[in-house]
Amino acid sequence: MNGTAPVRHDPSPSATGYWPLVGRTEELNRISASIRRRNGSAGVVLIGAAGVGKTRLAQEALAVAEQRGALVRWVAGTASARTLPLGAFAATLKLADLDPTRAVPEAAEALLADAGPAGVVVVVDDAHLLDELSAVLVHQLVLRKAAGVLLTLRTGEPVPDAVTALWKDGHLPRLELEPLSCPQTAALVETRLGGPVDDAAVRRLWSITQGDALYLRQLVDHEVASGRLRESVGVWRWSGRLDLSPALLELVSTRIGELPQHQLDVLDVLAFGGPLEVPLLTELTGTRAMEEMEARGLIEVLPDGRRWRARLADPMFGEVRRRRAGALYARRLRRRIASALGAAGGRRADDALRRAVLLLDSDAQPEVALLTEAARRAVELGDLALATRLARAAVSAGGGFEARLLLGNALGWAGRVAEAGGEWAALRALARTDLQHAQAAVARAKVLAWAGRPVEAEAELAATTGDESADLVLAGVRSVLDAYLGRTVRAAGAGAEVLAHPGCPEAAVPSASWGLAMASGGRGRLDDVGAALRRVEVEAPGVGLHERALVVMFSARGLLLAGLPDQADLVARRFRGSCTDSPARPVDVVTSFMAAESATFRGQVETAARRYRQAVAARHGTDSNGWSFTGLVGLAIALGMRGEPVPARRALLEMTAEHHPTCVYLAPNVLLARAWVVAAEGGVSEAATVARQAAEVAASQGQSAVEVLALHTAVCFGDRTVAGRLARLATEVDGPRAQVAAAHARALAADDGPGLQAVSVRLEQLGALLVAVDAAAQAAVAHFRHNRHGSAQTAAARARRLAESCEGARTPALAALTAPPKITRRQREILTLVAGGLSNADIAQRLFVSVRTVENHLYRVSTKLGISNRAQLAALVDDTGAARDRFGG
Repeated sequence: MNGTAPVRHDPSPSATGYWPLVGRTEELNRISASIRRRNGSAGVVLIGAAGVGKTRLAQEALAVAEQRGALVRWVAGTASARTLPLGAFAATLKLADLDPTRAVPEAAEALLADAGPAGVVVVVDDAHLLDELSAVLVHQLVLRKAAGVLLTLRTGEPVPDAVTALWKDGHLPRLELEPLSCPQTAALVETRLGGPVDDAAVRRLWSITQGDALYLRQLVDHEVASGRLRESVGVWRWSGRLDLSPALLELVSTRIGELPQHQLDVLDVLAFGGPLEVPLLTELTGTRAMEEMEARGLIEVLPDGRRWRARLADPMFGEVRRRRAGALYARRLRRRIASALGAAGGRRADDALRRAVLLLDSDAQPEVALLTEAARRAVELGDLALATRLARAAVSAGGGFEARLLLGNALGWAGRVAEAGGEWAALRALARTDLQHAQAAVARAKVLAWAGRPVEAEAELAATTGDESADLVLAGVRSVLDAYLGRTVRAAGAGAEVLAHPGCPEAAVPSASWGLAMASGGRGRLDDVGAALRRVEVEAPGVGLHERALVVMFSARGLLLAGLPDQADLVARRFRGSCTDSPARPVDVVTSFMAAESATFRGQVETAARRYRQAVAARHGTDSNGWSFTGLVGLAIALGMRGEPVPARRALLEMTAEHHPTCVYLAPNVLLARAWVVAAEGGVSEAATVARQAAEVAASQGQSAVEVLALHTAVCFGDRTVAGRLARLATEVDGPRAQVAAAHARALAADDGPGLQAVSVRLEQLGALLVAVDAAAQAAVAHFRHNRHGSAQTAAARARRLAESCEGARTPALAALTAPPKITRRQREILTLVAGGLSNADIAQRLFVSVRTVENHLYRVSTKLGISNRAQLAALVDDTGAARDRFGG
């Protein structure tokens, strides 16, 4: 890099402080293509806000140019060099005693000297800081097409006329570099950390940095060093309060600049009060100060319906101002803002919540009614941490039954069951009406249930009686408990009865809807699922976000069991869209489950495993382990579908350790997890047997849709005995899944290649791609057995094509495509176990046969194939070329 300022390129993601370039591939390609052109424009003007990543992108483009043989020149504009003619180029070119009349030509000649085979590329970083002569030099290089030129400019800064003319006159294209999107932020952070990052952490990082790459780098590195951003159960999670590093604090302060006090007042009011309507901000700070701050670009004024609201242009400004404010000043300012909100009449739904939070941290006296109302609103929005804080403050200020009930429920829903249990005695003592006694009993029953003590929870509900409203509230919670305990039919009946009652109180709606959705989804009764969902989405707008989340989750589960993934995803998207105004997202675990279950249905097994890991990590270390148990069940299944026996077995063991006595309804899924783990380990016959056992348990619980899933899993494992039962279930269970599963079982039992291929098409249409892969693979094997080699090639090609969308899945049926054609299904199973490192004795125990039988099978395979080495025999099941050789491709 002769004659240039050195630019360091460290390609190693593991290098200390190294941040990869992620999410900018399109921009990098456009820049690289532009600066290598020989005719026409030869360069780019890259424009973006401070910290958006212009310099980083320019460095990467420079490295690409250098690799293709260009001589690269790096020039940095600075405020100090701007006072000197050609000041920006002085350090690079080391020119002295220039003739003013020859300065530009001589500088150009020096820049172009020793050009590489791919010419010269000049990068000018912060070109808005160039002196006039340097700007003329750049202009001349472009007009003469003497070099590729890449300029970076900061949005909003004055630019020399010679530079502005480059894009205004069409000499160079102008490329606007936008801040990183939330998905780009996730990709960048995950690449930096080397593992998946929790969705909530990504959203929090993005909301704070707003896609500013420089902020992001500073923030992530500091939070990792502090231990607040750390790996948990294979997922990076961010917990605790944000603490700006000195470097980031200084960076943001520099962007704010030196401001007079009346302008700082505008920043402070918005930093502590959040976005405010313009008249309210004017009242607190004055019109002139607000207009000056908008002109500086430090605040934004945006339409909000018929009104206008002001907010900070950068969320980091608020972090800095709050950090630097004194405690007394902050408390007084919060009281002023809260008083102004109160005087304005609370036009917005969340003004009471904002006022309560401001007053809670101010020097004002607490208002019990306001704190209680705010806690209720926080529950509706799903911010359980804030609801707990507000309710606790209301209780401390003398709040009665409602404040205490809000506190106990918020603690319970947040998984802090031990603390929630401590509120029960006080709640019971405060109860005066039958409905309050019922609500107190419900609160304690929920604590007992999530603590893994369902028998005591049922006893608590049974010991409480009251008037009609109280009994309906109790019945609604009983329907939930019945659903969790596998009493599916009773749960559905109770939930439907409560919701249909003309006197159904508002307090009974969430639980009854939850019980009905959960039980009806397991039974395969979609009308009842829809009724429960409508009740909480439309007819009961005051239902807490966490309660609505559970109704939505089990409704989506029912739709997936029925074979309607698009409808399930629509329900999930509609719910996520309704959470956009929530200040916190305690329902992240629920949305992770919905995404994981949808991905599992669609065969996106890596996505499913990632989502399940997020759900487990989100609840790791809390008092209640029910969510962890549920997540580990799904994780073991997803890893089994990927054909990863070791991590799948580990997840199965963790699931057993986390077993939750209240989650009896998951007993069939626990067996399916075991079946998939065994299948991944090579024991396909055993896996089919375990899947049938799962179906029997589901049938005993009345979960007919789950029974269909279990039996269909057995069919995918090669079971030919369940066609009759699936045919009966197809007449009882709503949705297309049962009908397709019955057709699949019938075709497999008849060794019907065309029938299996038709089933694969129907499954693909449903979106169940991995099961469609299995059906196509089974069709290929059936065709081959009947010497229909052309059809076998077609089916095998279909299986391979569909498998490409399944993120590395490896099921027994797919693995069978790669097995040698001359061996039986049992021999292939034994070879798979050999490949897994099992001895003949281990294999005999796994398959419930004698060691002599195992030895005989291995001898026959050896004789057929002319192989005597055990390692070579094991390698046969991993020879992915065998399917191509046999079926084409």
